[in-house]
Amino acid sequence: MNKPIRRVFYVVIALFTLLAIYTARWTVFEAQSLNQNALNRLPAQKQQKQPRGAIYTASGSALARSRRSADGTFVRTYPLGSLFAHPVGYSYAVRGQNGLEKYYNDRLTGEVESFTSILDSLLGRGGEEQSMVTNLDRGAQSQATNLMAGRSGAVVVIEPSTGRVPVYVSVPGYDPAALRTDAGANDLFNNRRSPLVDRVSDATYPPGSTFKVVTATAALDSGLLTPEGSVDGSSPQTFSGQPLANFGGTNYGRVTLSDALQNSVNTAFGNIGVDLGEDTMLDYMERYGFYKPPPIDLPAGGLLSSGLRDAQGDLLAADSGADLARLAIGQERLAVTPIQMATVAATVANDGIRMEPRLARLFRDRLGRVKKRIDPERAERVMTRKTAAELNEMMRRVVEGGTGQAANVGNLRMAGKTGTAEVPGGNQAWFIGFAPYDDPQYAIAVTIEKTDGFGGTVAAPIARDVLQELLGQ
Repeated sequence: MNKPIRRVFYVVIALFTLLAIYTARWTVFEAQSLNQNALNRLPAQKQQKQPRGAIYTASGSALARSRRSADGTFVRTYPLGSLFAHPVGYSYAVRGQNGLEKYYNDRLTGEVESFTSILDSLLGRGGEEQSMVTNLDRGAQSQATNLMAGRSGAVVVIEPSTGRVPVYVSVPGYDPAALRTDAGANDLFNNRRSPLVDRVSDATYPPGSTFKVVTATAALDSGLLTPEGSVDGSSPQTFSGQPLANFGGTNYGRVTLSDALQNSVNTAFGNIGVDLGEDTMLDYMERYGFYKPPPIDLPAGGLLSSGLRDAQGDLLAADSGADLARLAIGQERLAVTPIQMATVAATVANDGIRMEPRLARLFRDRLGRVKKRIDPERAERVMTRKTAAELNEMMRRVVEGGTGQAANVGNLRMAGKTGTAEVPGGNQAWFIGFAPYDDPQYAIAVTIEKTDGFGGTVAAPIARDVLQELLGQ
């Protein structure tokens, strides 16, 4: 009899062990992924029964609050409407969550993953919600939104030395309150301008000549050229069996790298791309963060990688055999996010060190005590300090005497690069840069969809005015 009893005992023990493992899997180890699953509405419904931490700008303006309803549940409100909708996101029981609301859900609800919170959960004790202070600047955000004047596109600003993001504008925006009702949600979902799409980090565009900063980085840092090294800028030239010309057909002949960037000489950069070769070009693209989702504190499902993409928009392998001449000038099948191009400018401004962009700054408890600070995170050194200094000077010349002169005003002391890519329906206009060039405080990327203008005429003035606002000028 003992042998059959032992068998039953072992089976029961095995079943209890499996039960414990799977219970622990979903309640502890994979709880966060389960809670963030878009199909799982239970966390949002549960959170309606308790207040949620408020979200504030860097100066204290409320971006999100919880309001108690007549039935005792809590409803999220967004006092500034559409102004910060894309970075802040939303949190509703029916519609789910997005943005900072989703990424930092555990802290906003008090369900911070730690031994203490797990113990509290097992004992039936709820955690204490934490309020969030972001790096967002209300004045500059409003300025950038107004300057876009309803034109589809994006404006994003990064502090080069910290990665803090004070401006995060995606146009068109939307009012999160509209998502409370089915009618309002349907209007947003069916809107042809796609207001729910985050154009800063979840949309890609051809970068045009702004990508020449990446090509120039590779040329300088690899030792291929110095700023005064010469390259063939005659026009037209043939690359990969197809002619390539400079804007307006201008024939520059032999031109220095510095002059080629200042005047955005296509054929010169086409030759540089070919001379660098695929391995070196891709190496520096990856150093800058291409081919990976931007490391910003937003939900992973809404972050797109920059790089070569096929006709369906799918990311191609890094070694997919690019037309190097056209890749070097931001053409080919290259598609980038505005946050990626802002990172390029910020890296040059930060002596060649790439920082991870951050929207959140710190969290406080109900008594105002700081519970967690979001410290700057260094991604990697992209180039030497010497290369960054040379690029800084070259980008300064673009603004002071090249294609970016619309950004040259007063004592702003700005450095930058313009870009204009031809797309169906118009131009994709770009400007990336930073200011002041002798002590960079902010880096910026501006892009406007399907415009009749150019990067130097429509995007550069926006960058200029937003940075003036941030710098108090």
